[in-house]
Amino acid sequence: STHCAIIAFRTFHDPLPCAESPIADMVSSYPIKTLNMMAHIRYATQGGVSLENVHPFQREMWGIQWTFAHNGEVPKFTQPKNPQSGCGTTEVPMLGRCTELIYLPVGDTDSEAVFCAMLNALRAEFTTLPTLPVLYEAIQRLSCEIVRGDEKETIFNFLLGCGQFTMFAFSWPGAREGSKVWNGLHYLVRTPPFKTATLKDVDYAVDFNETNDDNDRVAIIATKPLTHLENWKEMERGQLLMFDNGLPYSRPYECAGIERCGRGLSSRSFPRTEICPNQYAYNIPKLLRRLTCKALGKNEGDDCSVVWAERAVDLGCGSGLSGAQFRQCVGYLTGVDLNPEMAKEARDRGCYDRIVVGDAECILQKEHEDTVGIWGYDFVFACDLFAYIGDLRPMFNTVRKSLGSRGGTFAFSAEIMNESLDESKEEGCDAGFVLQSCARFAHKRRYIRSLVEEFGFETLLSTESTVLRQHDGKDVLGALIVLSLPSERSMIHCHARNRRLPTWSLP
Repeated sequence: STHCAIIAFRTFHDPLPCAESPIADMVSSYPIKTLNMMAHIRYATQGGVSLENVHPFQREMWGIQWTFAHNGEVPKFTQPKNPQSGCGTTEVPMLGRCTELIYLPVGDTDSEAVFCAMLNALRAEFTTLPTLPVLYEAIQRLSCEIVRGDEKETIFNFLLGCGQFTMFAFSWPGAREGSKVWNGLHYLVRTPPFKTATLKDVDYAVDFNETNDDNDRVAIIATKPLTHLENWKEMERGQLLMFDNGLPYSRPYECAGIERCGRGLSSRSFPRTEICPNQYAYNIPKLLRRLTCKALGKNEGDDCSVVWAERAVDLGCGSGLSGAQFRQCVGYLTGVDLNPEMAKEARDRGCYDRIVVGDAECILQKEHEDTVGIWGYDFVFACDLFAYIGDLRPMFNTVRKSLGSRGGTFAFSAEIMNESLDESKEEGCDAGFVLQSCARFAHKRRYIRSLVEEFGFETLLSTESTVLRQHDGKDVLGALIVLSLPSERSMIHCHARNRRLPTWSLP
């Protein structure tokens, strides 16, 4: 295991099984307090049982201590199990812009080889300390590169600690051939009031109310859920989370917010990059509100206080920045987010009348079934949600039902796919969307247009090329779209006006 102190860390390694290890006994009674702790028990599927192969691995880079633990198998970095004797060395594959091998593995595990390759790539890319959003995107890109080409064979779940505050977790889950054991990553966030937790595999419980106070918040990341009756969440395939201060983050503007709080990388010997004040500003909610107000003929200014929607729902509300923009325009505002920690931040922001934790589509569908004929929404909006959804058809269908017979407005942002690319090489293009290297979905314009027509929406207003965010220092373009769903009565009137009525002759 590794315990991170202020700028250094303690490490305890032992090739013996944990049940037989004197070091494990010592650590269990050692009164250590730490911001980050990383522990690993090996299956030893790659590399022999020896001290040099024990996780977590650690290296110094940029005057910062980096630690790494991995669960799975990575074919690109797997060394022969019975290498021929000789004085030759096994090459470490190069990632990203790397042209020189500075970090080399000591042991013979694929895990340490991957760790060294990632550090080599980061060292080659940056000449100053990267900010957290830049580092997040770089690690996401390298993780996708490691998996690419061996998606079915690769199991790549890792924890990467860098410095005193930050830990990254990436998951590419799977099961080894012939095994029913699923290897992934799950996480849990414990907040006050703390309760007693009971382990699943042994009769052992801890009352965390006795070990923590109201100022504590603890995130636990594990291969599988460890305890009963707690809200463990499995990470999605290809998902990268950055953990800081007991909370997970997955969006560049969220990482930038942590950077501005002074919790980014820090080194006494390596210059740092100051984050540009506007580079990761989250402007989608503001831009979408202005476009929606314009589409509806309302005041587009920031001081708009006219309520033009009775009931609205913010899908993927996150920490509530989107709700804050639309609050003055809505009579009753509901926020929905899958992440309970983000939902708590949104609740604390005080701009929602109601917060619901869960999958946006499932929540809308259930509300429609439970309250059909009673009430619905007249405004549905989603800021930066569709980048995490490939097939938008179920969502469009559910939103149409939620707007109900009265009709209403549907506003959202979407990253737009460059259709000039060779689509035959892009997985998912036939469906109108593609999963990008940054693990976000981009959609075709004509795919979105087809859904608009299929579900009876009308386009009120849309943008062609709006800068939604930045990736690798480049602008990522997308579209902001405001749709209208006519009420059933207006649709009937419309049909009657355009229908050719029969003529009758009276005797």
